[in-house]
Amino acid sequence: MRLAYNTNGFPQHELTDVIDLLGRLGYAGIAITPDTFHLNPWHDGVARARTLRSRLADQGLAVAVETGARFLLDPRRKHWPTLLDEPADAGRRLDLLRRCLDIAVELGAETFSFWSGRRPVGLSDEAVLDRLAHGAGALLEAARGSGVEVCFEPEPGMAIDSLERTAELLLRLAATADDDASDALGLMLDVGHVPVTESLTPGEALRALGDQVVGVQLDDSRNGVHEHLFFGDGEIDFADVVAALDEIGFTGLAAVELPRHDHDPVHTATRAVEFFRRFGPVR
Repeated sequence: MRLAYNTNGFPQHELTDVIDLLGRLGYAGIAITPDTFHLNPWHDGVARARTLRSRLADQGLAVAVETGARFLLDPRRKHWPTLLDEPADAGRRLDLLRRCLDIAVELGAETFSFWSGRRPVGLSDEAVLDRLAHGAGALLEAARGSGVEVCFEPEPGMAIDSLERTAELLLRLAATADDDASDALGLMLDVGHVPVTESLTPGEALRALGDQVVGVQLDDSRNGVHEHLFFGDGEIDFADVVAALDEIGFTGLAAVELPRHDHDPVHTATRAVEFFRRFGPVR
């Protein structure tokens, strides 16, 4: 299992220190959230990313980049604006995503992921799909030839929250794109989201989706609540999750995402890698 850890769980550490810590703990990768203090896309994110490649190589860490920074675009409103907002505001989000994609390319990242954001009041289902398909198409075009796989993550509470809604987005992308863009858009599956939005277990979802899954995020949940709990504090059968990843031949990064444990990140990252070693080799 190629285990990674998300930097949104290390907000008070220098990124170089996070890289060294994860390498020493035996992680295979790092999932980086460009944010105010980690590769800020508005400051020196791209240049800084370029300098980190040798350090990542020294620690043997592969990279995923995800774009869930809460207040990077607006200090007052979480995750605003989105690709679903009016054109000028949606353009700000797309600009941020393109900047983050540039960072992903400089890092040699395997994947780059984004989500829909909340539905603006009064926006129809058709408009949601059209606006997202436009944004996704632009990102896929920007990533063409880079070696970075662009992925979409369904997120509870957002306009595209479920696997069914994600399938609708892919259909709209196929209908509006000039080429096979819908096939090029991968799926980033957070296993902790599955019990919140689906009738399937996470293991069943992975088996059903197969090679559509390009990246995985790991956290626990219970009672259908989106909480990002530590493993074993919720209801997910992680032995089955690991078995399902093996059965579908998943070779990507599976990234621990525990931002609500950022008060104790070193201990949490240590516990997480020890937890998954119960099910087989980690690296």
